[in-house]
Amino acid sequence: MMLISKFFFSLCLAMVLPVDCLSQLVVNVKNKGGDIIKEIITGNTTSDVVELQFQNTDGTIINQFIDFKSEVQIFRAYVLWEEELGFTRNKPFTLCFVSRFNKNEFISSDAMSKLRQKNPTAIRTPEEEKVPEMHIMDLQMNLKKTDVISPNIKKFCKEANITTYAKESDIKIWSQALGQDMTLLMSTVKRIHPEKYTNCKDTAAITSPCLCHYHICVGWYPCGLKYCRGKDSAGRYVSYRCGIKTCRRFLSYDFVVDKKYNCLWDDI
Repeated sequence: MMLISKFFFSLCLAMVLPVDCLSQLVVNVKNKGGDIIKEIITGNTTSDVVELQFQNTDGTIINQFIDFKSEVQIFRAYVLWEEELGFTRNKPFTLCFVSRFNKNEFISSDAMSKLRQKNPTAIRTPEEEKVPEMHIMDLQMNLKKTDVISPNIKKFCKEANITTYAKESDIKIWSQALGQDMTLLMSTVKRIHPEKYTNCKDTAAITSPCLCHYHICVGWYPCGLKYCRGKDSAGRYVSYRCGIKTCRRFLSYDFVVDKKYNCLWDDI
């Protein structure tokens, strides 16, 4: 199973980002358990997208994909099956969480292209820890229809055909920001009413639908730019870019799965 995870890890960038016009930053981050996690952050100025990927110590692969033009952020998780509980398949279970992206949450693809790594072996520590985010995903997306929001959703989440989730509150904001009809955008999703389901850990039947919980921690990412003041050649005070601000973020997702065995981590 670990071979599978390494195989998927090597393909993560190739699945969405074209080879040309890429800038890449490789960062070593120490998690709260003391383990070193390698993050790969890639930006594409032509497509105006950024992708961050890393592999947790349990083999799970996390990708964060940002489409700046469409104001879309996707977190994708390749979750390995719990072999010790008797469940195994040829490929990981895939989850996709789609949400609206606020442009002050991550530096732009253009800023990414200008970053240079002076010491690739250094262990990085974020300057700021963001307030934990809690998301109740009350919509299931139909990947065949999501191009009206962003064509990257279908490409990035193609292994998560019935496990790609969103929030109605974000659909409403996209409708206003993108100038799209709300009825059209709602036709891309199905309401799933998480409040009607029992937590998976409290559900007895392994084939019953239930409310699942999943947590993602991004240990280090460039969350903003730093500006300094100085004088230009004419002696006038000017503001100029002089570095990046780095952050850590923790996200928690609640969503409905069709069968409890697709959420066995809730029992561990």
